[in-house]
Amino acid sequence: CVPFFFISGHALCGRLTFCLVVLCLQVWSLKVEQEVEKNKALTEALQTLATENHELKQSLSKRRKSSNLSTLNEDDFYDAVSESESEHSLSGFLSVASYSCEEDEGRDTPFLNTLRRPSAYRGPSGMSGEGNHGNQPSQCNGVKHRTSLPAPMFSRNDVSIWSILKKCIGMELSKIAMPVVFNEPLSFLQRLTEYMEHTYLIHQANATTDSVERMKCVAAFAVSAVASQWERTGKPFNPLLGETYELIRDDLGFRWMSEQVSHHPPVSAFHAEGLKEDFVFHGSIYPKLKFWGKSIEAEPKGVITLELPKYNEAYTWTNPTCCVHNIIVGQLWIEQYGSVEVLNHKTGERCSMTFKPCGLFGKELHKVEGYILDKSKKKLCAIYGKWTECLYTVDPATFDAHKKTEKKNPDEKKGNKQTSVDEEPEETPPPDTETVQVIPGSELVWKITPRPENSSKFYAFSTFAMQLNELDKRMEGVMPPTDSRLRPDIRAMERGDIDLASAEKKRLEEKQRMARKNRTKSTEEWKVRWFQQGPNPHNKAQDWLYLKGYWDRNYSQLPDIY
Repeated sequence: CVPFFFISGHALCGRLTFCLVVLCLQVWSLKVEQEVEKNKALTEALQTLATENHELKQSLSKRRKSSNLSTLNEDDFYDAVSESESEHSLSGFLSVASYSCEEDEGRDTPFLNTLRRPSAYRGPSGMSGEGNHGNQPSQCNGVKHRTSLPAPMFSRNDVSIWSILKKCIGMELSKIAMPVVFNEPLSFLQRLTEYMEHTYLIHQANATTDSVERMKCVAAFAVSAVASQWERTGKPFNPLLGETYELIRDDLGFRWMSEQVSHHPPVSAFHAEGLKEDFVFHGSIYPKLKFWGKSIEAEPKGVITLELPKYNEAYTWTNPTCCVHNIIVGQLWIEQYGSVEVLNHKTGERCSMTFKPCGLFGKELHKVEGYILDKSKKKLCAIYGKWTECLYTVDPATFDAHKKTEKKNPDEKKGNKQTSVDEEPEETPPPDTETVQVIPGSELVWKITPRPENSSKFYAFSTFAMQLNELDKRMEGVMPPTDSRLRPDIRAMERGDIDLASAEKKRLEEKQRMARKNRTKSTEEWKVRWFQQGPNPHNKAQDWLYLKGYWDRNYSQLPDIY
């Protein structure tokens, strides 16, 4: 042993440094162990809470069944069950503006009368939003559309979502396989088609010569596109690469086709046009989904474009962000938030709208507010309402005066439900909010069509959504074999055969994986049939543009994806 006073200063410094490093490593190791233990304890606590909540729901459901079975008829029984599930199911969000990418696909939509253009379509009666929006029973070319699905939805009470999502916090939900029971019997391509439920707003825009009035209608159409997500608790099936979907609605005056142009990342492209060649509506959607422990957030990606040839105008916009709260425990609720700007590329006019976040007491839930501005950013009109209810326009000075008065005399009823300081707002379901307070002098631009009475039994579908997966025998010889309606997993789920739906879903996923693996072993490349990637002609953003040729009905070279 060398005496301390014989050790040189340099060596002493080195030994002290080594000791310090060892000590730091031990401290950090201890901290890591403590954090691991904390994380384990929290995970176990949340697991216990989720399990207890799950068991409580099952117990409540059984009590309701036993107490009401003798007095409820079949319709009432299904209503009670579906209302219970809609409040607690995870799938609610996954249908919201997007889908997870490794599983699922879908099919649907009534295709009526292939190439023939009708002489006329039935339009709505006026700006009030009344008329045939697609939610009323409609008849086209002698074919009456259905008003219900073949079988009611399944109960999701016996499936624990926490067991699936507990390892996915902070991850993008692009490769997480979800049980088919959390789906709804529609493909994401079909969900996109619900943009067209309020096509009458486009026809109204074409009917007016005033550019500001057209902007009102186009902005309302952009808001109405997300209205179908309200209370939807089912996740759409992920489209297979090469899957297509078409819809011709003579009564609403449009035809639509879409294609899944990419699988990783998932990209869905669509193209719709008026049957009188009075508009073109197209876009590509590739949403980003993330799970944050208590909520799931979908950030929309992709450009949406509406062209009105009569006025040589083009409008572009993007959708707001969607978030579903209380994924694990509590009442499921959805909010849309973020800025949406609808731009008229010809006039420079724009409608800048804000989808309000819920806020602490839920007063802002579902609210939409904004202004129509000219190219010099002068306010021409104010627009306000709720994306779940209606949309109004009013003079901007009147709107600003109303907002000032509202701030001076807040009418929040904070006494009804206080939130503790430590409790995050998203943990508490928002209270029932008031309907839109109409400002004197306002004009109603759009109003959502009430859902049918049987909606709760059928995945909270509107009548328009229930019609999407109709399959008439006359369609089968005309549609391409890649159409969503021909997918066996979605068809099985629609009929109520959940076991077959699950088996077919797994088979299709494996078939898609094998096809992709075989392509990597050869020089063969996947061919996108109906779209090509390129810049949007109006804002130069990356987009997928329709190549034409789909409606020529030459489908001899299409791949076998089912």
